[in-house]
Parts: sequence; structure tokens; C-alpha cells
Amino acid sequence: MSREKENKKEAARTSRKKGERRPGGLSLVICFLFSLAVPCLFSQTEEGREPAKSDALAVFLDCAACDPLFIQREVPFALFVLDPGEAQVVVLVSVEKKEGQAFYTMSFRGQNEFEGDNDQLIYSAREDALAEEINKGLLQTLKMGLMRYAGKTPVAQRLMINFQDQVKPTAAVDPWNFWVFSLSVNCFLSGEQSYRSSTAFGSFSANRLTPNWKIRLAASAMYRRDRYTYEDLDFESSSDSQSFRGLVVKSLNDHWSLGAFFSLSSSTYSNLRVSATPAPAVEFNLFPYSESTKKQLRFLYRLNFKSVRYREETIYLKTRENLWQQALSVTLELVRPWGTVSTSLEAANYLHDFRKNHFDLWGDISLRIIKGFNFNIHGSYSRIHDQLSLPRMGASLEEVLLQRKQLATTYDYFFSVGLSYSFGSVRSTVVNPRFGDGGGGISMRISM
Repeated sequence: MSREKENKKEAARTSRKKGERRPGGLSLVICFLFSLAVPCLFSQTEEGREPAKSDALAVFLDCAACDPLFIQREVPFALFVLDPGEAQVVVLVSVEKKEGQAFYTMSFRGQNEFEGDNDQLIYSAREDALAEEINKGLLQTLKMGLMRYAGKTPVAQRLMINFQDQVKPTAAVDPWNFWVFSLSVNCFLSGEQSYRSSTAFGSFSANRLTPNWKIRLAASAMYRRDRYTYEDLDFESSSDSQSFRGLVVKSLNDHWSLGAFFSLSSSTYSNLRVSATPAPAVEFNLFPYSESTKKQLRFLYRLNFKSVRYREETIYLKTRENLWQQALSVTLELVRPWGTVSTSLEAANYLHDFRKNHFDLWGDISLRIIKGFNFNIHGSYSRIHDQLSLPRMGASLEEVLLQRKQLATTYDYFFSVGLSYSFGSVRSTVVNPRFGDGGGGISMRISM
């Protein structure tokens, strides 16, 4: 070796000791600039660079049906050598054609540290299959066979394995067929010398969530009675309500859903003896439902048919009527590391008179302070012009003060601020955001 070459080597070693950029980093820059003009033959690893040759798995491939450039580009964790003696794994591919099918047998033979570690995989394709399809099939088979060897080399630290079709939550055996039931009964008694109150409340719900179906059923009933004594005056007031709500949703694809709501209710406060409302609906999500844990922008259109019987004659001189109503809602939900934001706008009107309408706007912000500890803001505002059930006789002073009957209004609002803390284990792995929460009902459950 000449003296000049020795001097150059010594100068390179001195430069590295002084902290100058290593030749490996310079090579990456040159490769990047070169890739702007000509695509690199080898795809990059997860860290954005090719594995070092000393880390890569040395493979000798004997495959007449394979495209060598395609294989080298798509298997960056392997170094394909020309001499079988230099390989850690020798791969031999043979083909047999039978009854219109081509069977490719891929034999893997380990050498050196993998001596005796052998395997065999078979890939089949139609004889008339396109060359591109065959190459992809052979590539997939080759990758699967090499994993057992690559997993024992330094390059394994930069490998990531993905499952193409995620395991469905409904694949598990469930004796309840994914139905969740909830039943509650409550009774409240309170009083003093001049006042007594009793309230009874009961509810039942049945929910079934799968990726393809969403079913929510809920029934509730409430009865309240109050008695007041003031000097020689005794006054009693009571109210009751019953309701049933149902929702069935079918997932059509990753953006569309088709379903139906149904409600049956009775309420002294709302002047309803009985109200039955079936409502077919359709929903479109701008983002795929698979991204629902990150973002949603849902457009829901609902067509309601209401068959109503009133307890008292209404301000429109009705004791019963059948009505058609349409509603369109837009809901935006975003999930970020710092918290969640949800907002929704709904507009609805009766088809016989578009002036009978309402607009609802609500928002919800939940900010994460620390793990499980959140700061919450809730608010809603409504413009109301569709109170068709208001009683013609109005309400007495006692009914107004005790809020026993609904009163005429053009708006209502709600606002709350609070803190929440959650902990424990949530066992359900099914997420189905279609149609939101079904338009009504609140349930609370603690599972440990």
C-alpha cells in the first residue's frame, strides 16, 4: 500500500475523532439527492434508512419466476448475495402446474448459525394469472419464510409486523351474543312538617354493539307526588311520564349507515297522552368510521311520522293529529391528545308548516389535566317555534311554580362546568359511533 493512501486513511481517522460527519451519514445524503432523480432500488426501513449490511440477513435466492429487482426493493431487511456459500439462508423455488393451477414450492435452508433450521412454504396461483399478481404472491411467501431467520438477527429491532385484516371483536365466543342489559328501580322520599314528596323511577335498557349492527332499546317510567301544607291550605300536585326508545342501525360501508328510530311516550308535563314516532334515517360520515376514535363529521337525516293524542286540547284546537317532521343534524367530534371536542347543529321542521321549526346547537369540551382527570364544559342553546302540544287552557300558578306543565317559549339554554375523574378497567373493545348515542337516554355503569 502506497504512503499516500496511508496518509489519507490516517487523516480520515483523525477527522472522525474530531467529531466530523461520518462517511455513512454522507452516503445517506447522497442517496437522498440521487433518489430525487432515480427511485432507489431498495425500500427504506421504519427508521427511514436501509439496514446496515452487517445487520441484514444474507439470502441466496434461486427463483426463475421472480423479478429480482422487485424482490430486492420490497425486502430491505435482506442482503441478496450471488454465492450460496455466503448466504445465511438459501431459498430454492420450484413450480408445478396442475389442473389450471401453478404451485410454487419455496424451500428455505439455513446455513452457518441457522444450520438445520429449514422450512417449506407453498404459494398457488392460476396459470393465467398476471405476472404482477404472481410476483406479489411470491414476495409475500418469501417474506413469511424469512421472518423466522430475520427475527434472530440485529435487523429484527427495526422490523414491524402488521396484520392486514384486523381481528373482529365479534370473533370471540359470547354467551350473551353481545347484548348488555341494565335495570334500575329507585324510590325517593323526603319531607318536613309542611312538605312531603315521593318519587318513583325505573328504567330498563338493552344494547347490542357490533361493527355491523347497533341496537339500543330503553324504557323508563317516573311518578312524582308532592303535598304542601300552609296554614289551613293543603295542596297536592303530581306528575308522571313513561317512554320507550329504540334504535337499529346497519353499517353499509365505511361512510354510510342506514337505520330507524322509534319512540313511544306519555307525559303530563308535555300534555301527551300517547305519542308514537317511527323515524327512518340515513347517515353519512365524511371520514371513515374506522377513524371514529380520532375524528368524525356525521350528517344525519331523519324523517319522523308522529301519531299523537293529547291530554288536553291544544292551542291549535287539537286533541289528536298525525304529523310529518324532518330533521337534519351535523355533528363534529375530534379527539386529540389534550382532550376531545364535540359539537352538533340540528334543524327540524314540520312538513305541513315550515314555520313550525326548531334549531338546536350544543357543544362539549373535555380537557385532560392528568391521566383520568378532566375539565369539562357543556352547553346548549335552542330556538323553538314548534310547541304544538301546549294546552289551550294554560297552566295554574301552582303548575307554573312547580314546573308541572310546559310553557310557551322561543328559546332555552343549558350550561355547565365541572371536573371528572375516571379509573378502572373498560372491557368492551367494540366501538360503533354510527347515529351517535341514539338520540336519548343516559346510563351509568361502573365495571371493575
